[in-house]
Amino acid sequence: MAKQKFSKETYLKWYEEMLLMRRFEERAGQLYGLQKIKGFCHLYIGQEAVVAGALSVIKPDDNMITAYRDHAHALGKGTSARAVMAELYAKATGCSKGKGGSMHLFDATHRFFGGHGIVGGQIPLGAGIAFAEKYKGTNNVTLCYMGDGAIRQGAFHEALNMAMTWKLPVVFIIENNQYAMGTSVERTSNVTELYKLGEAFNMPSEPVDGMTVETVHEAMEKAVNHCRNGNGPYLLEMCTYRYKGHSMSDPAKYRSKEEVESYKHQDPIEKVHQTILEKKYATKEDIENIEKRVHDIVEDSVTFAEESPFPDPKELFIDVYDQPDYPYIIED
Repeated sequence: MAKQKFSKETYLKWYEEMLLMRRFEERAGQLYGLQKIKGFCHLYIGQEAVVAGALSVIKPDDNMITAYRDHAHALGKGTSARAVMAELYAKATGCSKGKGGSMHLFDATHRFFGGHGIVGGQIPLGAGIAFAEKYKGTNNVTLCYMGDGAIRQGAFHEALNMAMTWKLPVVFIIENNQYAMGTSVERTSNVTELYKLGEAFNMPSEPVDGMTVETVHEAMEKAVNHCRNGNGPYLLEMCTYRYKGHSMSDPAKYRSKEEVESYKHQDPIEKVHQTILEKKYATKEDIENIEKRVHDIVEDSVTFAEESPFPDPKELFIDVYDQPDYPYIIED
């Protein structure tokens, strides 16, 4: 009998991880509507497999960096739901001390380096983090995520060129959710198979079904091993889909309800749920316990955020410049 690639424990872990991402984002959307969360807020609903499939491959010391649709990445890398929700609330107990908000989550303890609001800005930074790892002689790999819109930036091509020239241990991951804000991929370039952009630099590149966590894992495993073994960078195009608009202010009128529904039939969480049931990896009661545990984590994060204080006004000038005697300190 052929050995099954993924264990019962892996499927249950995937289910709980993705469910936490989904329920956290749904709650964040509700709280934004109640004006508890303000500013920009970009939800990850529908794309959960892209992060979950990577988590079952990487090590704790591997690095992750992404753009501003970053809540799920931070949660996946190990940042607590409390710290993420408090940051969305702009509270002092947030992972960026309440100064970054939804778009700028950071957690160096878990080697999560953002959350970046500048489109494409994180791509050369990801290459730089990988350069540091190579310079120090570690075998740590950096996962650098970006949206399909970011690859139209010159920084994308410059970073790929340098990463390939210096054989940096970085996996560039394009989360192609079909729309850069409200503009479809087809309207931005004649190259719609985005992985092919890596081929210009002779970089190993391939497309991946980003709605299926097993295929994400397999592609990530191949790419991460390639990098960890000193063979240089890798490019993966994760073909995925966001169910919500670009941000909370986007009504997403540029696509039809039928299109959205067609992707919901490929829901990555439901796929894992069905596999668990078919293989009898968990009973109905087990599933309900997972769902309750996730619910409790999310609600606890909301309570924590509600009860946490806002940053002291003196914090306004701290972490901005490396000048301990900065003159404009607000007095009591």
